[in-house]
Amino acid sequence: MAALRKWLFTGLLVVVPGVITAWVLSWIVSTLDQTLTILPGAWHPDKLLGFHIPGFGVLLTLAILLIIGAFASNFAGRKMVAWGDGLVTRIPVVRSIYSSVKQVSDTLFSESGNAFRTAVLVQWPREGVWTVAFVTGTPTGEVAGYLRDEFVSVYVPTTPNPTSGYFVIVRKSDCVELEMSVDAALKYIVSMGVVAPPSLVPAEATDR
Repeated sequence: MAALRKWLFTGLLVVVPGVITAWVLSWIVSTLDQTLTILPGAWHPDKLLGFHIPGFGVLLTLAILLIIGAFASNFAGRKMVAWGDGLVTRIPVVRSIYSSVKQVSDTLFSESGNAFRTAVLVQWPREGVWTVAFVTGTPTGEVAGYLRDEFVSVYVPTTPNPTSGYFVIVRKSDCVELEMSVDAALKYIVSMGVVAPPSLVPAEATDR
């Protein structure tokens, strides 16, 4: 029974990562393939080739994003985007949703943004208990007016799903900035501390 149990868990360790990875990639590809519906029926790859090849939607999506990005990067494109933003912000209800989403996307994807560029150690949820978090900015406006010290805004992700978490404001002096990259920190969080970045591995363990 001990051998069977060992073989079972070894099989799970081998199969589960591959199955989950394949499932996630399949979901992404099938979702992006829906963009093919914007093409005329005669232009669909399935009809042109006579058989279905998954992934053409990914290429189409990348092409669309590149074209939009190239257009929005020039003077006329920036004017069009500003005009569109102004139009949307005049629509009730839609205005609040669009503005919030745009602020978040500008912070996350802008080259000048600092969100999720730095991983830090913070004491959470109480003093003496540490976790890995990400700096998202600094408090501004009314919130900053109530704070007398230098504070930073951080996002504390949950494990093993980092897409949910907590937004907290902590003193900058209470944060320990880490040298690890954001990707390494995310892997550390998702793996529940099992996959530690090289800088976190104790020296005696690396000497073995």
